[in-house]
Amino acid sequence: MVATNILSLYHLSSTTLLYPKPPTPQQVPDHLLHQLQTIRATINHLTRHQPPPTTTTTSISGSTIPQDLLVYSRLSPIASSCHNHPDLLHRYMSYTPFTLCPLDTQIQETLLLHGCHPLPRRRCFSRTPPKPSSALSLNPFGSLLDSNVIWTDYNCKSFSCLAKQNPNLGFDPASEKASSFLNFKTELDLPVPQLFQIAKAANFVIRLGVDVGGATGSFAARMKLYNVTVLTTTMNLGAPYSEAVALRGLVPLHVPLQQRLPVFDGVVDLVRCGHAVNRWIPVTMMEFLFYDVDRVLRAGGYLWFDRFFSKGLDLEKVYGPLIGKFGYKKVKWATATKNAKTGDVYLTALLQKPISK
Repeated sequence: MVATNILSLYHLSSTTLLYPKPPTPQQVPDHLLHQLQTIRATINHLTRHQPPPTTTTTSISGSTIPQDLLVYSRLSPIASSCHNHPDLLHRYMSYTPFTLCPLDTQIQETLLLHGCHPLPRRRCFSRTPPKPSSALSLNPFGSLLDSNVIWTDYNCKSFSCLAKQNPNLGFDPASEKASSFLNFKTELDLPVPQLFQIAKAANFVIRLGVDVGGATGSFAARMKLYNVTVLTTTMNLGAPYSEAVALRGLVPLHVPLQQRLPVFDGVVDLVRCGHAVNRWIPVTMMEFLFYDVDRVLRAGGYLWFDRFFSKGLDLEKVYGPLIGKFGYKKVKWATATKNAKTGDVYLTALLQKPISK
């Protein structure tokens, strides 16, 4: 917030940076001068109480701020969390406008994970794979084409390599066509046909959904076969998850878990929270995520926790009450041991949003 106000003050105080010779000076109204003095006083007060930045490199002076970052600050506010990571932000914004964007996927992902969203780079051209294929399959369980991905920033250089290293993440869609979200082996499983039976019994129609942390879009692919549109939130952490989702003919939303879902209020029928939503997320962040899920769900909509894992005691004392305070109807609530030595447990829950009173 302080960083945003400082940049705003910088441009309010002086327009000589981008306009060295203004055609005609304009008199500033008294009320605007008063507001400017108030902003200056507030910034001085806040900066005196602002803790020193915890960065590993030398702080960057205002004179070295990338020009395009200053231009962007005139058009749109910069996310408040960005100022906590000035070195990364400056590396990300140090590019030549009107040319190809740098290959810096990991910088982007790191900034996003630290809450610097939306990313402020705007005036460069996105890169394309050198030899992309236009023969894309309409089958969401078809093969993923390596030629449609820029592999520079990844250790693996093909989807077959990723499938070998991570066999359960959906990088080989053909192998999961006959089984994913269809089998019932334990109480933790909720097959898609059973989900539709539950909705039908409640006189509820599932048409639109969001899969939070949906990896390569396996759930969205299964639901597509039932004519249900599911958006999948993704992060490209170590692998091209977003590209994999898109190559299956699905929609990836490139947003971190703490980011507000780019969906309007009360329009979604189903939200699934998979393995990405677990005890490693800070409780406060998780609470905000749950409230945002509640925001986008319509009355009667379903919230599905698919193998949420935590310590058994934490599920009883922390996460259970956190989920319970939303007042959703428990359609399914099943737990099982994940690791007896560590006390970790799994939770699969299907909850239905009530009508507001």
